[in-house]
Amino acid sequence: MRVVVIGAGIVGASTAVELLRDGHDVTIVEPETPGGRQAASYGNSGWLSPASVVPMSMPGLWKKVPGYIADPTGPLAIRWRYLLGLAPWLLRFVAAGSTVPKVERTAAILSSLLHDCPERHAALADEIGRPDLIVRKGLIYVYTDRAAFQQEALAWRLRADNGVAFRELSGQELAALEPDLLPRYTFATLVEKGGHCVDPGGYVGAIAAHAIAKGAKRVTGQVTGFDLAGGRLRAVRTEKAALACDKAVIAAGIRSKSLATAVGDNVPLQSERGYHVVIPPDIARGAMPIMPGDGKMGNNPTRAGLRIAGQVELADVDAAPDWKRADILLGHAKRAYGKLSKSFDESRIDRWMGHRPSMADGLPVIGPASACADVIHAFGHGHVGLATGPATARIVADLIGNNVPHVDVAPLSAARFKR
Repeated sequence: MRVVVIGAGIVGASTAVELLRDGHDVTIVEPETPGGRQAASYGNSGWLSPASVVPMSMPGLWKKVPGYIADPTGPLAIRWRYLLGLAPWLLRFVAAGSTVPKVERTAAILSSLLHDCPERHAALADEIGRPDLIVRKGLIYVYTDRAAFQQEALAWRLRADNGVAFRELSGQELAALEPDLLPRYTFATLVEKGGHCVDPGGYVGAIAAHAIAKGAKRVTGQVTGFDLAGGRLRAVRTEKAALACDKAVIAAGIRSKSLATAVGDNVPLQSERGYHVVIPPDIARGAMPIMPGDGKMGNNPTRAGLRIAGQVELADVDAAPDWKRADILLGHAKRAYGKLSKSFDESRIDRWMGHRPSMADGLPVIGPASACADVIHAFGHGHVGLATGPATARIVADLIGNNVPHVDVAPLSAARFKR
């Protein structure tokens, strides 16, 4: 079939590869450079973790919302001037994590997409000839002490319930694995099955380039709508031309909302604006990917240097970046690594902000559109977009090929928001 893939982020690029493998004629529509700085995939922490099943919204969150609005330095910031527009999404977001049974269900669904993500990425990296970009030597979650770890008992129970294996590390064992970490961290857990990507942007770019080398056509442009007739797809419209096709995949990240509306689905998609800083390797390199419990940021040794990624800022998509969020990440890094306790030239730090396309209930939208089953949704992955890209791509390819996906897509359908 002729398939148009809208978007060349990790989901779109991976989907193009899967569709080509199944013998389809593929056209990728993307307005900018795949894997470029504008892309959410570019700025991802790079973690490929089966343990990322814990929803952002957890029981008791509603009590903290007033503090998030008042405190601009916290892990989740809400710009008050946008609060009215954000309120419907925020209410759904809080409700999604309001009870333990709700987060147990969300974690189980996320696990179906995440449980084998390091292996899927390793296989994809091998296929595109870039196995060097995926490293599998585990991920470490670090805490100041055991008591701090026990405060996250529900999160770790959700991981264990979904088959995530981890082992505890003493302070001495932690120091052996990550010698530059300050000794105030005395307890850790190691998820040995975890992996990381050492260049997320370069990886996505390489996947897209591989798809094109294998026969995918690339159209540089913006999709504006769809030509439908009798409930069937006839073409995808761009600002320049109509692209005749049999199927289409919406994998346009934060730009997916209006496209979904055009095919019958009004979805609560919002940007969880994320930030990162990259510290040059001659200043700090990092031996292992770690996540400090007191900072909740993913620290990843990449080719460009030590990437510190995290923070959630809720604001309008077009609002200017608040670079204080990046400075907060850098401050957390200074409190974690011994080498950063000394003075260095902070003008060399690379700062980035991008848009995590996030659904209010913490689950992506994957499956046929309500008004036209020829259009397949594949967006809204939030914090796990990079990790779940290859699994989502396989699901989409199976749906297009009329095969039964390895994951039950019913809970991921856009129709869930109409109930």
